[in-house]
Parts: sequence; structure tokens; C-alpha cells
Amino acid sequence: MISNKHIKQAGLAAIFIASSNVALAQCGNIQIAEMNWASAELMANVDKIILEEGYGCDVSLVPGATTTTFASMNTKGQPDVAPEMWINSVVKPLHKAMDAGTLHSANSAPITDLGEGWWIPPHTAKAHPELKTVLDVIKRPDLFPDKEDPSKGAFITCPAGWGCQLVNANLFRAFDMENKGWKLVDPGSGAGLDGSMSKAVERNQNWFGYYWSPTALIGKYNMTKLDFGVPYVGSEHWDGCIVKEECTDPKPSAWTQSEVHTIITDKLKKNSGTEVSNYLKNRVYPGSIMNEMLVYMGDNQASGEDAAVEFLLTKPEVWKSWVSGATASKVKAAIK
Repeated sequence: MISNKHIKQAGLAAIFIASSNVALAQCGNIQIAEMNWASAELMANVDKIILEEGYGCDVSLVPGATTTTFASMNTKGQPDVAPEMWINSVVKPLHKAMDAGTLHSANSAPITDLGEGWWIPPHTAKAHPELKTVLDVIKRPDLFPDKEDPSKGAFITCPAGWGCQLVNANLFRAFDMENKGWKLVDPGSGAGLDGSMSKAVERNQNWFGYYWSPTALIGKYNMTKLDFGVPYVGSEHWDGCIVKEECTDPKPSAWTQSEVHTIITDKLKKNSGTEVSNYLKNRVYPGSIMNEMLVYMGDNQASGEDAAVEFLLTKPEVWKSWVSGATASKVKAAIK
């Protein structure tokens, strides 16, 4: 004979299953941008595993870069998530889209201890203690000869498609570097940028260029970030000119404070359910942990997927705080 207690338990179980199914239905299909640098590849793949295994979402990854991903999200509503969007180069149109309610910031600080700027190797800083600022380095193009034209100094900028490419090009003009004997060098890809720095440092050669932190190379080589020697020009000129292709009269400036957000579409916010939104809100990588994972990726030539599994296996003290105990158990079981 079935008691009222058993009937109640069965009823509660049915409610739990039904609510779980509703949550899965709410999650549905999610498209995530796998941006073309290592930390973003890691984050996209961690999101994919946790959303699929922990929340039952159907996740696909699509290639991305700062400006192209933002443009696609803003005009087409796809992809649904950009896990690591460095917003400095798209801040005005992003704020416009956020004000209109088409895009949202799910997390305004998904990685701690961030920063962009211009760097030199530690051996260069030690050999030339007079090079304390960007203004100091600009006076010495002879110390950083370009491979193709040694009569000019080489400043290594960002690859095409990265938002920082426009910023670097405009600052290059603002500091009148071409007339001071410098050449703006496109490394061709993220790997090319990394390779140019690595080769120079390991061969004890001078190197001058753009990079950001936290990253494996900055930590591995203990690179020196230069003060620009001039103040930040202010958001009006930075956002209105420095970050734009049509900036006709850029002014010298220090780099603006870097902002990185996890950006989502309005469709995802409305349809994915609160659990997914809470996960993205809680998902914060300490800078030291991110550096460690990026070193792992470099040393082991690990893909974003490989690194995501390694992170979930070895850093449970970090990611388990992002999700419920039940969700953590599902993810843990899936990655064994």
C-alpha cells in the first residue's frame, strides 16, 4: 500500500524534475564567442563545459575578435555571449546598445588585475635605466631596429581585427613616431605577437610593443610596463577619437584604464534562466590563476578545450564557488 508520505515524495520529485526540465528548456541553444587569444579561448571552453554539463545547455563556439564579435552581437544578436570583451575600443556603441537594452554586461570584472600598455623586456630596462617612460623610448629607435629596415625602430602593435590596433595606430600618430624614426609593425596574429616578444627576450634582444596583463608571457618574462610620460587625455578624446579609425588629430595620452566585461545579448538574458545569469555573474578568474593557466597552455601547447579541462580538474577551489553544489557535482562527474 502506498502511503500519503510516498505520494507526497513522488509529487515533490515530479515537481523537481519538471522544474529542472523547464530550466533546461529555458537554457536552450547558446552561442559563445571563442575570441582569438588564449585567456578568452580558455574562458569560452570553461563556459561551454559548465553550461552543457551543469545546466543542460546546447552550446556552440564560434570564432571571434573584439570589433567583429561586438558588431555581430550588436547588429545580429549573435553570438549570445562574449566571455572576455575588452570594451575600451567599443565603449560608446556598447553603452548605446546597453542603454537600448539589446546588450548587457553579465559581469563587469571576469578577470582581476588587468592592464594594457606598452612594454619592454627586463634586460632592456636594466641595461638602459634612462628608459623609464614611453617618451624616453621614443627618443631611441636605434635600440629597437626593425628587421626589414634596421634604420627604423620597430613598435610591435596588435594584429588586425583587435580593438587595440586602432588605439596603437592613433597613439603612434599622436606621438609623431614615424617622423621620429619608428615603424608600426603588425605581427599578423596573436601567435605572431607572442612569438616576437618571446624570441626577443630569449635572445636577449630589445623589444618594444603592446601587450596586456594578466598573461603568461608578462608573468614568464617579467616584462616592464612603461609609464607613458604624459597624463591620460580624458574619456572624451579617448572615446571620441583615439579608439576610432577616423581619428584625424589624436593627442598624446597614457592608456586608459582597461575594462573587460562578459557581454550577453538581450535574448540570452531573457531566455536562459536565472541560473545561467548567476553563473556568468559569479564567474571571476583571479589574475594569478589566469596567468598560471596561460603558462600551462603555452608550455603544453594546449588548446582552449584542453586548458578548460585542466582548469576544472585542478582548480575546483575557484570554479566551485561560481555554481551550486549540485551543479558542481554534475560538472565534476563529466570531466573525470
